[in-house]
Amino acid sequence: MNTQLWKDITPQEVQEKLNKNSQTQFIDVREPDEYAAGRIHGTKLIPLSEFAQRANEISPNEEVICICRSGKRSAKACDHLVSIGYTNVKNMTGGMLEWNGSVEKN
Repeated sequence: MNTQLWKDITPQEVQEKLNKNSQTQFIDVREPDEYAAGRIHGTKLIPLSEFAQRANEISPNEEVICICRSGKRSAKACDHLVSIGYTNVKNMTGGMLEWNGSVEKN
């Protein structure tokens, strides 16, 4: 039985949300060097190593989509958000490894 309280979302569904400019917060939980090497436009960097201290930067009133390299760290971020009361939380499955959309770099 699956007991996770957040949902999975595919990279294709994330692209659709970006295209619609929906009221969604895209949170990238990778480390700064990974983020600089390539990120989805409009994502906010909150590394998993700082996540517990910085979760208050994420509005609990809007949908939250967490993103990482493969989907594992972002799943941990989703777990944390749910544990502190967030209800509209999603994890981008496959992470940036599965992302086919455009990427920004520093």
